[in-house]
Amino acid sequence: MQNKFIKPVKIFFLKLSCFSQAVFFTSKPKIMTKKQSLLLLFAFVLSLSSNAQKIQPLFNGKNLSNWDLFIGTALKGFDELKKDATPEKTYSIVEQDGEKLLRISGEVNAALATKEAYENYHFHLEFKWGESVYTSRNSGLLYHSYEPFGAGLGTWMSSIELQLMHENMGDAYMMGNTYAEIQVSKDGDNQLFSEEGRILSFGNEQNGGKIARKKQDMEKSVGKWNVVDLYCIGNKSIHVINGTKVMACENIGKLVNGQVLGLNKGKIQLQSEGAELFVRKATIEKINVFPADL
Repeated sequence: MQNKFIKPVKIFFLKLSCFSQAVFFTSKPKIMTKKQSLLLLFAFVLSLSSNAQKIQPLFNGKNLSNWDLFIGTALKGFDELKKDATPEKTYSIVEQDGEKLLRISGEVNAALATKEAYENYHFHLEFKWGESVYTSRNSGLLYHSYEPFGAGLGTWMSSIELQLMHENMGDAYMMGNTYAEIQVSKDGDNQLFSEEGRILSFGNEQNGGKIARKKQDMEKSVGKWNVVDLYCIGNKSIHVINGTKVMACENIGKLVNGQVLGLNKGKIQLQSEGAELFVRKATIEKINVFPADL
């Protein structure tokens, strides 16, 4: 993926080039003064700072004050864990190897949702699986979330899911009353994302079903950090796993009385759903276009 500092660096050298031409190619050549050099350096640092401010941390390593927490249904066969579950136990901040991490226990179905709704953004997530497994290593990044908690499988808001489940990372699942159109190719019983495939509709009672499978497996082995990038502009989205595009959704919408209504923004949720995982980074950045390499 393209480095965040490439653009400001290019701008800096463009400014430097223009300034150099103005200084050295006039009828009376001048030597750049120390003051002029410092001003140019300041402009460069300012441009880097401006770019950095566009990226907002959603996990600050201190607390979860900008998130809502919700405990949902019990995992199958783990009713007792549901009785003892609390939001604070399910989603907590721990220290590991000198680093502050968000720990998601996985011992109950639960949701961590941003208080704000977002549109036209790049969401960046870095996570790894822990050792505790109750049902399976399952979780998800749910975006364009709307409706109350519980609308999806008794726990989550209606949303589009970027699947984080082990061996399924990158799949698209229509949680609750959501809809998307995806290019796919048939592979046995699965519909795999393919840019050369046919377009099917996904959601409740749609011809593609509720889930489209990732183009290829890019997940790292259990215990290693995975980098997940979600790009959303309007009612289109792209799933990127460890630097590789594995899924794209178009015409994202919500299903209301059998009709598809446009859906281009919503809250972001992180699931607790069967296994322990850790998050070390979660950031969001406003964008207007998809990266050229995607």
